[in-house]
Amino acid sequence: MTQAMQELLDILDLEQLEHNLYRGRSHKVGWQRVFGGQVIGQALVAAQRTVDGERYVHSLHCYFMRPGDPAVPIVYEVDRLRDGGSFTTRRVTAIQHGHAIFSLECSFQIEEHGLEHQMPMPLDVPGPEQLHSQIELLQETGHTVPESVRKFWARERPLEIKPVNIEHYTTRDKLPPRQHVWVRASGEVPDDRRLQAAILAYLSDMTLLDTSTFAHGRIGFDPEIQMASLDHAMWFHRPHKLDDWLLYTQDSPNSIGSRGFSRGFLYARDGALIASTAQEGLVRLRTPREK
Repeated sequence: MTQAMQELLDILDLEQLEHNLYRGRSHKVGWQRVFGGQVIGQALVAAQRTVDGERYVHSLHCYFMRPGDPAVPIVYEVDRLRDGGSFTTRRVTAIQHGHAIFSLECSFQIEEHGLEHQMPMPLDVPGPEQLHSQIELLQETGHTVPESVRKFWARERPLEIKPVNIEHYTTRDKLPPRQHVWVRASGEVPDDRRLQAAILAYLSDMTLLDTSTFAHGRIGFDPEIQMASLDHAMWFHRPHKLDDWLLYTQDSPNSIGSRGFSRGFLYARDGALIASTAQEGLVRLRTPREK
């Protein structure tokens, strides 16, 4: 297991402070703000700690209100909104410096049988064995990738990512707002369904908002763009042990009002639809400073 993967497992193991009150810390990687996927994953863990029995998360909806400070612990306060016969609902507020920085509502359900269908996985996508990881791409095409992208790709992370296309990183051409990315954990994931859901929530925030910039010849690392997640939603369809590559297929139906909207679908290698996501984020062109 890589050090980065062990660090992810450690930060998802929240400290209980009091009834319905938990504390989490952030990655020590020198970021200026907390990664959104981390807060989603930790908030989900806090909610899960208050749910009894065989009830598992099937959906979450959250808002990012303030940038998280990675140097300060995050306190998660859980409200037990409802414990019904089949469904359980929780609200989690993340707090730093006396202010709410993030809120999440999630719903849990006992497992039931019923009607079942899913959208098929795209068939025209090369498998992960045919692609290069971001580290390998740096060695081959690093001279054509912006410096900000190179620094991000070179950083050790708990996830290994293999993009199917990198054209949007190497050109300012306006491209279709969609992408396919293979992703997997960089170490063994414990056989714990709740923890697997939290890690899936963590990785779901990777690359998603960037998709909304492709139609404009931009990327998320563009210094002329201010980007930040505003909200995030996720639906968990089928459990998965996260022991193999997942295909994260994404598109962006709309951008307007300095906001970009993206959606994604996470497929297992065998084609099973594991989860769906949707996110809107701030995508604002920076105003040039007057000389």
